Amino acid sequence: MDRDFLSMDDIAPEELWHLLNEADAVKHDPGAYSTRLAGKQVALIFEKPSTRTRVSFEAAVSSMGGHPIVLRSDELQLGRGETIEDTGTVLSRYVDAIVVRTFGQDRLERLADSASVPVINALSDFSHPCQCLADLQTMREKKGDLASLALAYVGDGNNVVHSLMFGGIKLGMDIRVACPEGYEPFPQVVDRCREIAAETRARIVVTNVVAEAVVGADVLYTDVWTSMGQEQESSERAALFGRYQLNADVVAQAKDEVMVMHCLPAHRGEEITADVLDGPRSIVWDQAENRLHSQKALLAWLLG
Repeated sequence: MDRDFLSMDDIAPEELWHLLNEADAVKHDPGAYSTRLAGKQVALIFEKPSTRTRVSFEAAVSSMGGHPIVLRSDELQLGRGETIEDTGTVLSRYVDAIVVRTFGQDRLERLADSASVPVINALSDFSHPCQCLADLQTMREKKGDLASLALAYVGDGNNVVHSLMFGGIKLGMDIRVACPEGYEPFPQVVDRCREIAAETRARIVVTNVVAEAVVGADVLYTDVWTSMGQEQESSERAALFGRYQLNADVVAQAKDEVMVMHCLPAHRGEEITADVLDGPRSIVWDQAENRLHSQKALLAWLLG
């Protein structure tokens, strides 16, 4: 039975370690993977705008010898009312994997249920697991043993933080999340992560107080305050999130050698200041590059 990758909670810790090791291997010797997808066709469906995800997946497939087929929903019958189930069934007859950026997680699950090839979540409102793979690869590159690290996320309790929580807790990390009241991660995600933490000896804290998350942190992470599809809330969110900006004062509360991460795109002067994003503690560009390498590892794992 083909494996899907819809959430970081879909894979066991040992599988996650394997993917990180494979991502490092492909980064250091990309030529060794240049034929891993020879003869493979991969459909890339984007129902939301994309820069890093689209380009990194397209580059990953083609550089491994496969053929990426990039599709927008308005180019498919999906945009004219064909069901997601019928789309999954038909595409499975043509391609070897389907990568989807969409809105509801339920759409991914329905597509995966109907498809007979691997389905990869390239972002949903609930989860962004491919981003998390690159983030973990980057943290390990820069800081070493992940199990000894404290990661502090400041901002909206969104799809990115859901994936970071699942991934970090599975690898034994100390995860701290600071969000405004009412914008915390989903309770079911927090509860599930606490279950995992009991087995991996990880630690998770969800708070409304920035200092409780960032003091002594090894890595600071933030994301946009307003995600795609929430644009009508941008003014309200800006007023609520002002105290959750990643700026020099926040960085000063973390460890001296703290690293700063952002999944991009960034809005300088909103969730992060320009001096922090472009400063010496920032590793956002390495983080962005690693989307390519970690997704190559994921494709190699799923498609063989």
